[in-house]
Amino acid sequence: MDTEKPITWIGSSRDDLLKFPVSVKRSAGYQLHRLQHGLKPSDFKPFSQVGPGTYEVRIRDSSGIFRTIYVAKFDEAVYVLHAFQKKSQRTPKQDIEIATDRYQAVLKHRKMR
Repeated sequence: MDTEKPITWIGSSRDDLLKFPVSVKRSAGYQLHRLQHGLKPSDFKPFSQVGPGTYEVRIRDSSGIFRTIYVAKFDEAVYVLHAFQKKSQRTPKQDIEIATDRYQAVLKHRKMR
Protein backbone atom coordinates (compact mmCIF):
# COMPACT_ATOMS: atom_id res chain seq x y z
CA MET A 1 0.00 0.00 0.00
CA ASP A 2 1.34 3.39 -0.99
CA THR A 3 0.54 5.95 1.68
CA GLU A 4 0.91 9.63 1.01
CA LYS A 5 2.32 11.82 3.78
CA PRO A 6 0.55 15.13 4.04
CA ILE A 7 2.47 18.34 3.48
CA THR A 8 2.47 20.81 6.34
CA TRP A 9 3.38 24.33 5.27
CA ILE A 10 5.17 26.34 7.93
CA GLY A 11 4.85 30.13 8.08
CA SER A 12 4.54 31.73 4.64
CA SER A 13 6.22 28.86 2.78
CA ARG A 14 3.12 27.95 0.73
CA ASP A 15 2.38 31.56 -0.23
CA ASP A 16 6.05 32.09 -1.09
CA LEU A 17 6.11 29.01 -3.32
CA LEU A 18 2.91 30.11 -5.04
CA LYS A 19 4.72 33.31 -6.10
CA PHE A 20 7.23 31.27 -8.13
CA PRO A 21 6.89 31.23 -11.95
CA VAL A 22 4.44 28.59 -13.21
CA SER A 23 7.13 26.18 -14.48
CA VAL A 24 8.98 26.37 -11.14
CA LYS A 25 5.76 25.83 -9.16
CA ARG A 26 5.01 22.79 -11.29
CA SER A 27 8.49 21.36 -10.73
CA ALA A 28 8.42 22.10 -6.98
CA GLY A 29 4.99 20.47 -6.71
CA TYR A 30 6.24 17.35 -8.47
CA GLN A 31 9.29 17.12 -6.20
CA LEU A 32 7.14 17.54 -3.08
CA HIS A 33 4.78 14.86 -4.39
CA ARG A 34 7.76 12.49 -4.67
CA LEU A 35 8.63 13.24 -1.05
CA GLN A 36 5.08 12.49 0.03
CA HIS A 37 5.51 8.99 -1.40
CA GLY A 38 8.90 8.35 0.21
CA LEU A 39 10.90 9.06 -2.95
CA LYS A 40 13.84 11.42 -3.29
CA PRO A 41 13.58 14.64 -5.27
CA SER A 42 15.49 14.85 -8.56
CA ASP A 43 17.88 17.55 -7.33
CA PHE A 44 18.33 18.06 -3.60
CA LYS A 45 21.04 18.34 -0.98
CA PRO A 46 21.28 18.29 2.80
CA PHE A 47 20.81 21.68 4.45
CA SER A 48 22.13 20.84 7.89
CA GLN A 49 22.64 24.50 8.91
CA VAL A 50 18.90 24.57 9.57
CA GLY A 51 18.72 21.35 11.56
CA PRO A 52 19.20 17.60 11.37
CA GLY A 53 17.23 16.00 8.54
CA THR A 54 16.60 19.19 6.58
CA TYR A 55 17.16 19.34 2.84
CA GLU A 56 16.67 21.75 0.00
CA VAL A 57 15.07 20.98 -3.34
CA ARG A 58 17.05 22.83 -6.00
CA ILE A 59 15.27 24.12 -9.09
CA ARG A 60 17.04 26.02 -11.85
CA ASP A 61 14.86 27.66 -14.45
CA SER A 62 15.29 30.31 -17.14
CA SER A 63 13.78 32.75 -14.63
CA GLY A 64 16.33 31.96 -11.89
CA ILE A 65 17.35 29.62 -9.11
CA PHE A 66 14.78 28.53 -6.54
CA ARG A 67 14.97 26.59 -3.29
CA THR A 68 12.43 24.80 -1.13
CA ILE A 69 13.71 23.79 2.30
CA TYR A 70 11.94 20.87 3.93
CA VAL A 71 12.18 18.13 6.53
CA ALA A 72 10.63 14.74 5.75
CA LYS A 73 12.14 12.56 8.49
CA PHE A 74 9.03 12.60 10.66
CA ASP A 75 6.31 9.99 10.09
CA GLU A 76 3.36 12.36 10.26
CA ALA A 77 4.18 14.87 7.51
CA VAL A 78 6.58 16.52 5.10
CA TYR A 79 7.21 19.95 6.60
CA VAL A 80 7.97 22.71 4.10
CA LEU A 81 9.95 25.28 6.05
CA HIS A 82 10.82 27.92 3.46
CA ALA A 83 10.63 28.63 -0.28
CA PHE A 84 12.61 31.39 -1.93
CA GLN A 85 14.43 32.55 -5.04
CA LYS A 86 18.18 32.49 -4.71
CA LYS A 87 19.89 35.61 -6.03
CA SER A 88 23.52 34.79 -5.21
CA GLN A 89 25.86 31.81 -4.87
CA ARG A 90 25.50 31.72 -1.08
CA THR A 91 22.18 31.27 0.63
CA PRO A 92 21.41 34.58 2.36
CA LYS A 93 21.65 34.53 6.17
CA GLN A 94 18.07 35.79 6.44
CA ASP A 95 16.74 32.76 4.52
CA ILE A 96 18.74 30.38 6.72
CA GLU A 97 17.38 32.11 9.83
CA ILE A 98 13.78 31.89 8.60
CA ALA A 99 14.12 28.17 7.90
CA THR A 100 15.90 27.57 11.23
CA ASP A 101 13.20 29.40 13.22
CA ARG A 102 10.50 27.40 11.46
CA TYR A 103 12.36 24.13 12.05
CA GLN A 104 12.53 24.95 15.77
CA ALA A 105 8.79 25.70 15.72
CA VAL A 106 8.13 22.26 14.18
CA LEU A 107 10.21 20.57 16.88
CA LYS A 108 8.41 22.51 19.62
CA HIS A 109 4.99 21.69 18.16
CA ARG A 110 5.86 17.99 17.90
CA LYS A 111 7.00 17.93 21.54
CA MET A 112 3.68 19.37 22.68
CA ARG A 113 1.63 16.64 20.95
